[in-house]
Amino acid sequence: MDLRSELLKSIWYGFTALDLERSGKVSKSQLKVLSHNLCTVLCIPHDPVALEDHFRDDDDGPVSSQGYMPYLNKYILDKVVEGSFIKENVDELCWTLTAKKNYRTDKSSCSVVPERDAFRLWCLFNFLSEDKYPLVMVPDEVEYLLKKICMAMSIEFNCVELEDFLSQDTVQQSGITVWGFLDLMNSGKITRGIEKDIISMAIEEVYREIVGDVLKEGYLWKKGQLRRNWKERWFTLRPSNLSYYTGEDRKDCQGNIVLDENCCVEVLPDRDGKRCMFCLKTLSKTYEMSASDTKQRQEWTAAIQTAIRLSIEGKNSLHKDLKLKRREQREQREKRRQAKEEELQRLRALQEERERKLAELELLKEAQKQAQVLLEQDEQRRRQQHEQLQQALEVQLREAEEARVSMQAEMALKEEEAQRQRKRIQELEEMQKRLEEALQQEIKARMDEEAFRLAQAGLLAEEEDKMKALMSLQEEQEEYILKTQREKQELKQEMETKSRALEEAQRQLEEVRANRHRVDQDVVAAQRKLRQASTNVKHWNVQMNRLMRPIGPGEKRPSLGSSFSPFQVPSQRDPGLRLIRRSEPDEESKENVDSRAHSEKHSNGDMDCP
Repeated sequence: MDLRSELLKSIWYGFTALDLERSGKVSKSQLKVLSHNLCTVLCIPHDPVALEDHFRDDDDGPVSSQGYMPYLNKYILDKVVEGSFIKENVDELCWTLTAKKNYRTDKSSCSVVPERDAFRLWCLFNFLSEDKYPLVMVPDEVEYLLKKICMAMSIEFNCVELEDFLSQDTVQQSGITVWGFLDLMNSGKITRGIEKDIISMAIEEVYREIVGDVLKEGYLWKKGQLRRNWKERWFTLRPSNLSYYTGEDRKDCQGNIVLDENCCVEVLPDRDGKRCMFCLKTLSKTYEMSASDTKQRQEWTAAIQTAIRLSIEGKNSLHKDLKLKRREQREQREKRRQAKEEELQRLRALQEERERKLAELELLKEAQKQAQVLLEQDEQRRRQQHEQLQQALEVQLREAEEARVSMQAEMALKEEEAQRQRKRIQELEEMQKRLEEALQQEIKARMDEEAFRLAQAGLLAEEEDKMKALMSLQEEQEEYILKTQREKQELKQEMETKSRALEEAQRQLEEVRANRHRVDQDVVAAQRKLRQASTNVKHWNVQMNRLMRPIGPGEKRPSLGSSFSPFQVPSQRDPGLRLIRRSEPDEESKENVDSRAHSEKHSNGDMDCP
């Protein structure tokens, strides 16, 4: 289905909404307004001259849809450029026109579909409806759409309500219209007991999937191209591209990956603390991504491969392709049904032919019986004649001989007639056998068909059991995912607590190291001062010992050039000496004491020398 057909479906609703009298015609002034609005939403330059020329005031009466189509095709649809406008705006314009007239519901009812959801259902109906006017949807497509909505709501589809709706006479005669479909949704039979928010979310999801051509969307972890860090992004996959946003509101687009025949998807092993990884390779870049679990990775890789296949085949919509395939399957089923009806008619014709042949056979048997009776009567008559001829033999011998010859010729003719009758009876018996064989083949075919039907019913029951088991497994998986998420949150909180404690301990360790470093520096400074003080003490002890040495007899005075000036050596009882000794520090080390003793020894030795 091309873009023109999609636009014509929406415009058809707008045209019929303006037909207030349901006569198939709309006034020229309303069509001018409709054309002007269509040019606005389709981003086409307005041409008022063309409008005036086409809808001249001297034309009498309103315009029908056939009269409006040439202008619509020439001045509007032929100028439409795909991608230059938003199709949803066109749909909203036509929906606004048709909803005011046709979509009227009881606002006090709690099961009324909201205006926005009704618009989306209207768009879905237009997409899946047949390309014939008035627009209707076949029951198979209605069931497909309702199953998609129920699957999005995670509920089981109720086929009984749909069968009751499809059994109505109006639906069987003219098909399902969009207003009948919306009445079905508003009745609450399909969505009984479901909250409105869940229904709205399900309708929006199906609308984005079918009308918006969204193959799959959801959160994935993506590795950056420059900083190489991992960030969580909301991905939206379409047949031609893969876009990713900062959030699921899709307001801030972070990138767009164009899909073509040069793209491919590969599954990667776990690394960098990420699991369920895969990559999308293009000619210029390789995008690494990580899914939440293996199932999501498989779904994403399969969806991306489908998008690449559609791009290679030149198809811009998966559901358009699926719709065409479903239509072909319906046509094939219709052909098989017609072929089966023709086969049944042929079998009925064969049965009628067999019955006719049996009737002819009965007629031939009856004719044979009558011929036998006639033959017996003729035989009896011949006997009587023979007796009469025997009685008249002697009188009329020649006449008897002639009568005998004529009688033999007649007997030969009768024998030939009997042979022909027997041959005809044999042919009828052979035909009866062939008819019986055909009947046996028909019975066998019916039995094979019944066996196939039973096998099909068994397969359907097995498929239903497997579907139920799959649903239960899916529920268990969802429960496990929730449990895992809770445990992950608790573990994350515990890790944050331990991280804070570790940071506090590291800070205290740094402070202790800094204090220790300062203490070490103070110790080194104290040791340096102590060594300096010891050196000074040694020096002054030596000087003091030299000053305290007494001058011996005959010892020369030191010359004036000596470094020591003359002074009087105090006596041992000099109180100044005792004062100096008392003032020595008590904290003198053992090394200083030993040095002083050694100096004193040498000084005493010098004093003992003559």
